[in-house]
Amino acid sequence: MGIGRSAGKQVGRQLLPRVQQLAPGLTDSFVREALAGAIAGIGPLPGAAAAAETKLAAAGGDRDQAVKALVDRHVQYAGAQGFATNIGGLVTAAVTIPANITGLAVIQSRMISAIAHLRGYDLDDPRVRNAVLTCLIGEDSVRKLVRKRRIPAPPMALATAPHHDPDLDLTLSAEVAAELITRVAGKRIVTTVGRRIPVLGGVVGGGADAWATWQIGRYASRELLPRARR
Repeated sequence: MGIGRSAGKQVGRQLLPRVQQLAPGLTDSFVREALAGAIAGIGPLPGAAAAAETKLAAAGGDRDQAVKALVDRHVQYAGAQGFATNIGGLVTAAVTIPANITGLAVIQSRMISAIAHLRGYDLDDPRVRNAVLTCLIGEDSVRKLVRKRRIPAPPMALATAPHHDPDLDLTLSAEVAAELITRVAGKRIVTTVGRRIPVLGGVVGGGADAWATWQIGRYASRELLPRARR
């Protein structure tokens, strides 16, 4: 399994310029747009704070239980959209890869933002938004980026930094865009070319998106520790 993910990411990075050519809007600006939509609400999905409050009420005020319910629900969302955008085979990749990337960005951003709200963070704070985006990159990649000094700190430290660094906005947008593009494009090659069965590719693709969303949800729930509510 680890070998498959590694191969997928390697191929994905090779495809990065091509995917950006197919969908110029996926350079980095789509990341902030997806986050804004996830927080405010988009389509039939209410905003992150509203979703969080709904789960909190259903959990009888138990915030940990509400966080778990939020992760479970967004894993379901990710699996459903992952399947839908991976059943067409490589012929439709020019359409479905950007759709899969954008869908994941919205779903995962909404999940992390809802967790942050439950933990007492202000979603209008640009420092918190940067922390949400950092969670999207994933724990292993965040550690590497911090070690290489491409980002200054992990999510919790960014959310509670003394002040907001505007330069970090651009860096994080680019890193998140690259991570999502390589993740989805690499998965596409592994599941579709490797198996040559588009429907099975959809099943595997949906499962991969669900698994990745569960991992990111777990990371966000561990990283964004509760803060005193004002």
